[in-house]
Amino acid sequence: MKSARSRYWGAFLLLLALLALLVVWNINAGSVPLSGKEILRILFSSADGSTEYGIVRTLRLPRICAAVILGGGLSVSGFLLQTFFANPIAGPFVLGISSGAKLAVSLAMISMLSRGAVAGSAPLIGAAFAGAMLSTGFILLISQRVKRMSMLVVCGVMIGYICSAVTDFAVTFAEDSNIVNLHNWSMGSFSGIYWDSVAVMAAVVGAAMALSFLLSKPIGAYQLGEVYAQNMGVNIKAFRLALILLSSVLSACVTAFAGPISFVGIAVPHLVKNLFRTARPILIIPACFLGGAVFCLFCDLIARTAFAPTEVSISSVTAVFGAPIVIYMMAFQRGKTNL
Repeated sequence: MKSARSRYWGAFLLLLALLALLVVWNINAGSVPLSGKEILRILFSSADGSTEYGIVRTLRLPRICAAVILGGGLSVSGFLLQTFFANPIAGPFVLGISSGAKLAVSLAMISMLSRGAVAGSAPLIGAAFAGAMLSTGFILLISQRVKRMSMLVVCGVMIGYICSAVTDFAVTFAEDSNIVNLHNWSMGSFSGIYWDSVAVMAAVVGAAMALSFLLSKPIGAYQLGEVYAQNMGVNIKAFRLALILLSSVLSACVTAFAGPISFVGIAVPHLVKNLFRTARPILIIPACFLGGAVFCLFCDLIARTAFAPTEVSISSVTAVFGAPIVIYMMAFQRGKTNL
């Protein structure tokens, strides 16, 4: 017991150390490199009017906060979906949930911009949630007929392709130049996020995280089977509804602000469980948040700097690192998953 507790503390400290390192690295990385002394001065001083201060405070810090909040939320969303479907290859991107949210947000943006209205945070999150729930509803209906998880994943991928195709048509044939530029958002990016958006996403993700953490004990019981959870007093219908709603809110918030981001919701929970060598929700939920934040900060750093001044979409980078993990899970853990 003592060794396990030490391992948990060590794993948390490792994630926190990596998070702190990547935060500093992301602040420093870019066309205007900064020394450690300059970073400390900018972080702990009032506005001085310098170019460096503006770059860090208005561009880099909001982007870092967005990567931490949204990356962590997306990872927890994946963990909740994996719990719901009792399979580690379930995730908002693979099951088409992110694509449904992307379609709804795109249509909402096009509708508002065509009328000259400003696309605020609340309408976008609402549209993303509606799209995510619609895709989730299709997946749940299909899951009643398809028992094998591999077939359910294929159906989810097909739903994702359909939603992406409709989104591409809508963006391609839009007349307004601002709407055409939505193509960049549809590929996934943490750029262009400012402090007002960070405040909204922090509130939404924070509330969903708190509720997810409160469900730690029912999730732990549910992991041992529905019968066991019912015997422990868990209302299965209400519990499963709560899992779907929370995972949809988290993935919708990510899509509304950063576009669809692939494989984070599948790969990070798997890596975290291997690091902690446990699936206890009271540990894995906060660990997934930290792991998702670390993973997205690392991928965003590569997206910004690898081919500078050209910026790669964040979803392309997360796919490069996340897809091999999913392939490994499907190829070498077949006996552990209902494929």
